[in-house]
Amino acid sequence: MNGPQRIVCLTEETTEWLYLLGQEHRIVGISGYTVRPRRARDEKPKVSAFLTAKVDKILALKPDCVFGFSDLQADIAASLIRAGVQVTVFNQRSVDEIFSMLYQVAAMVGCTEAALAWMDATRQRLAEMARAVAELEAAGKRRPKVFFEEWDEPHISGIRWVSELLGIAGGDDVFPELACESLGKNRIIADGGEIVRRNPDIIIGSWCGKKFRPEKVAARAGWQDVAAVKTGQLFEIKSADILQPGPAALTDGVAQMHRIVTNWMAR
Repeated sequence: MNGPQRIVCLTEETTEWLYLLGQEHRIVGISGYTVRPRRARDEKPKVSAFLTAKVDKILALKPDCVFGFSDLQADIAASLIRAGVQVTVFNQRSVDEIFSMLYQVAAMVGCTEAALAWMDATRQRLAEMARAVAELEAAGKRRPKVFFEEWDEPHISGIRWVSELLGIAGGDDVFPELACESLGKNRIIADGGEIVRRNPDIIIGSWCGKKFRPEKVAARAGWQDVAAVKTGQLFEIKSADILQPGPAALTDGVAQMHRIVTNWMAR
């Protein structure tokens, strides 16, 4: 059998992908934040959070490869590399980069054919969403302005892949200039009044592991005249479905955004 046989996944998206490819037998450790697929939590040892990891526990599992995500896991990666472990850290931030990551992981475990089939089908579904939106626009419907809130205190707007998927789903990100910022601290909107001024038609909250509270959003000082608040267009998409840059965002996450947006457009 080719490729790594004992893989530790420090984030959820590589775990979900390996399960989708039927390669879950290779996984020997996962992130404690993993919820997709649900059975992974019961089947695999939890060895990391996001910013921290139990390095001794990982080493005891004798992995021949560890998959990580982003510069935020650089210190964990460095500790493992110094201990002689092969570490591959992806830094995907856009939809194209997510697809690239998926292909690379599949190639490492000898599953490129299955991966390409899944990726082609997923791209077709995204294209179908875009066509459905175009048909609504051709019928005279307007694309909604959407504020995607990744955190509430302080306000943090959506990361690049979220903004791109929102565009495919039919909405226009009200903070497109922030979407290209990979770090959350660079997507902070210090003045909540700026969100009010941009007057989103829809507000989608995904508070990164904390339940979204639409009533708290509606009660914010000065927000009573925001279109989304006036019409009750406040929705939650769970962070596991949209803030993991992997299969979840490309399937369930974007599908939820598409339903929210097209329901608004079709009114």
